[in-house]
Amino acid sequence: MPSLLKGNEIVEDIWTLIGAGTGGELPAVPDHGDIIVPLSLWRAQRDGLLARDGRVGVWLDSHEDPAAIADDLAILGVIAINFPSHADGRGYSTARLLRERYGYQGELRAIGDVLRDQIFYLSRCGFDAFALAPGRDPQEALRALNDFSDAYQAAVDRPAPLFRRRPANAGAGANK
Repeated sequence: MPSLLKGNEIVEDIWTLIGAGTGGELPAVPDHGDIIVPLSLWRAQRDGLLARDGRVGVWLDSHEDPAAIADDLAILGVIAINFPSHADGRGYSTARLLRERYGYQGELRAIGDVLRDQIFYLSRCGFDAFALAPGRDPQEALRALNDFSDAYQAAVDRPAPLFRRRPANAGAGANK
């Protein structure tokens, strides 16, 4: 099974990613097991997917609006955001919207062309799981979560910027 970074460790990925066909046709869905389906399949077969044996998650492509699943967040086992290219940063905004605007508390997974250098920043936007592409070193990717000891900016993981987190007396002696 593919490697998955989750909870600051490498775990076995028990979810099956169900993709659309090469012509965009909706795929067949297995009768049981935990699956992550594209938004188009979720919209077309929502009730049937919920009735099957196993949990269901939805994956959003970078151009898809998270508002499309906002009413279903409580029943989804995972939300995956697909990065078709490491240079496509729209997934960062989608993650922040899901966490901050819609209050999603479940697993938020980055899938697709996710590079080691992006993992720390993705975690700051609310991702807590990262599906690694074949051939990527999971140990090296795990180390990426600790690339920086702190960050200046506010983000999902730390809503207060650094200057607001400093103790009030930290700079008191600096002007003497």
